[in-house]
Amino acid sequence: MIRYYLNIFSKLSAYKIYNFSLLFLSFHYSRWRGKVVQSGRPLFVSIEPTTSCNLRCPQCPSGLREFTRPTGMLNDSFFQSLILQLKQHLFSLTFYFQGEPYLNPDFLKMVAFANAQGIYTITSTNAHYLNAESAKATINSRLNELIISLDGSQQESYSKYRVGGQFEKVIEGTQHILQQKKALKSHFPHVVWQFIVFKHNESEIEDIKRLGKKLGVNEVRIKTAQIYDYEHGEEWIPENPKYSRYEKTQAGTFKIKNKLLNQCWRMWQGCVITWDWQSEEYMRFRQSILKGRNQIDICTNCTEGTKVWA
Repeated sequence: MIRYYLNIFSKLSAYKIYNFSLLFLSFHYSRWRGKVVQSGRPLFVSIEPTTSCNLRCPQCPSGLREFTRPTGMLNDSFFQSLILQLKQHLFSLTFYFQGEPYLNPDFLKMVAFANAQGIYTITSTNAHYLNAESAKATINSRLNELIISLDGSQQESYSKYRVGGQFEKVIEGTQHILQQKKALKSHFPHVVWQFIVFKHNESEIEDIKRLGKKLGVNEVRIKTAQIYDYEHGEEWIPENPKYSRYEKTQAGTFKIKNKLLNQCWRMWQGCVITWDWQSEEYMRFRQSILKGRNQIDICTNCTEGTKVWA
């Protein structure tokens, strides 16, 4: 873990720290005044390699095939142009929003380019495309952090949410990446198993921790689930409140634990760039958050202010 944190700090620079200070101060000043003041440039960016996905997860717009925008792939030339504009102030780049990153044939080429610009790189995958060849290419891209989604300790529980997925494919993909790390004598990527807790798998948390330790993953993260129809989310919401973003009301429905304060740090510290990204009216949206976050549909089921990691 020491190398993990040293690698994170190695991506910092005096300008990036200065930029963070501008973002932090302008965010808190905006909260105090109730009026948008936005200084600094994005410190963290999520960029979407593709909207395509091989699975059909029922709490994901990609899995449900319910996008209101086109499905497509991020263009590498556009990506490189974007990174050259962002690199001075950008600390971390997450190659994920909605979709499976490894479906974009230029994905690892983009990772290598971002790393060459001194940016910390992260991605999240269902690991179905991690074979010996792609695992080796992942190591060579110098990806810093690889998050592998594994929401069950056996096929039945795993596939209840990861519809169309194969538990053994995830195990094999994990083994490929760990074997290639060893063969290439690389400390990276930092391999994380991410376990999203639902009612049907909450009894398997300790099992997945033991399995992760046995295989040699660097970290197992336990994450609470975001449920679209959370008011009637009885099927998905865990019994143990420690692993839920929601709490039961006297009426028998659920409500989010989040107090929905009129603030959103995400709207100051970074942004999401989708594959078909074009400039949006960010300032107007920031102002609407400061006025009444509970009036914005997407914000009423958001993790801002909620404990996400169990």
